[in-house]
Amino acid sequence: MDTQQAIPEPPEPVTPGDRPPRLGRVPFVDNTAAMLRDPLGFYDRAGGHEADVVGYNVAGTTGCFVCHPDLVEQVLVTDADAYEKGRLLQDTLGQFIGEGLFLLEGEEWQRQRTALQPAFYRERIAAYGDTMTEFADRTAAGWSDGQRIDVLPHMQSLTLNILGKTLLDVEIETTADALEPLLDALRKRLDPRSLSAYLPLWVPTGTNRAVNRSLAEFQATLDGVIAARQRENESAREARDDVLSLLLSLDDETMDRERLGHQLLTFLVAGHDTTALTLTYAWFLLANNPECQQRLHEELDATLGNSRPTPDDLFELPYLDAVLNEVLRLYPPAFTVFRQPTEPVTLGGYELSTDAQLTLPQWLVHRDERWYDAPDAFRPERWNDDLEASLPDYAYYPFGGGPRHCIGMRFARMEAKLALATIAQQYAVEPVTELPLSLAMQITLSPTEPIEVRLRDR
Repeated sequence: MDTQQAIPEPPEPVTPGDRPPRLGRVPFVDNTAAMLRDPLGFYDRAGGHEADVVGYNVAGTTGCFVCHPDLVEQVLVTDADAYEKGRLLQDTLGQFIGEGLFLLEGEEWQRQRTALQPAFYRERIAAYGDTMTEFADRTAAGWSDGQRIDVLPHMQSLTLNILGKTLLDVEIETTADALEPLLDALRKRLDPRSLSAYLPLWVPTGTNRAVNRSLAEFQATLDGVIAARQRENESAREARDDVLSLLLSLDDETMDRERLGHQLLTFLVAGHDTTALTLTYAWFLLANNPECQQRLHEELDATLGNSRPTPDDLFELPYLDAVLNEVLRLYPPAFTVFRQPTEPVTLGGYELSTDAQLTLPQWLVHRDERWYDAPDAFRPERWNDDLEASLPDYAYYPFGGGPRHCIGMRFARMEAKLALATIAQQYAVEPVTELPLSLAMQITLSPTEPIEVRLRDR
């Protein structure tokens, strides 16, 4: 049985007015070089610091790592009105999704969040279950015993098809052909190991030219999708309740072509890439932990038999839920949350100005030995002992938190569990790729090399 460490007290308060300790003697030089060389290693340096608020300066951006759950909760929940997504995200992503739900602020964010919420009601999401398992079944049907596969492309195709059918109700093949080159270009541009991450988009680097070219092609594809929907008669449009239809139902003055494109790109990235990565890491961890995989198979066999899983079945599959929790703890695709104060604030006893870029890293908090025994180990069973109830609220936040938590959280969790269950009924996976993984902090926490497994019929 996994035992939980005693939860330590928060760090002793510092003298009011103090500035956070900083990483490196000459932060601008040391921090920038460290981030270019090894972003994950740079994050780990912050996690190893005795303070829970640690200053940094990367390429002229001054900020703080915030690594205690109580302080994360203060930023995301208690004092949420004193923070916004901030300049760092606007500078890096604003041109692509600045008018999307992820980066909008204030009344316009609230209006669009409210308008889109019906697409994510619990009962509406449950209605997507058959589509999710059907596409998962199709994916498995294309595999064979003994086959060696690179997992991520298969999971990306699966989740993109699910998203296209359920939330957007579009034929996804054409959109996928335009989306994948754009995502690939954005990953390269936003990788902090690349100089392009620190240059304006107008600088004619090879990466920037690829981004601009693929962005134009993607926008042209979206124009076609939107035009086709707008050509439908009024009764056909009113019968739809997908995300695209809800966006088009907003008045034209505020939902122009650019905003529609930003919203759709937001949902396409957040709605398929993150879940594809979650599933990829799940297969990798199960392949490398055969005892856990066997326990999952036993639960699926006992509960489902040969029946395809349904959303209602998920309530009877606690180990499957624990597997997903543990995957998201170890490899959260959204590896950090960014915030910036809109007014001077006090956090952990430190005075922070409105220039401070706050980094609230799931990557560090989820692997903190203060909250988790053997934090780097894959132990789904740790979640079966009421661990979550004993943790500080924000020792685990793979979908963010507070009023800006991920709108698609329920959708993503159900999709991941139904896909895992459907495929694991048919196949076991054996390891080809082994630890340690080579990871990059791009748009999401992504592998830099293929993650491969070998399939075995069950």
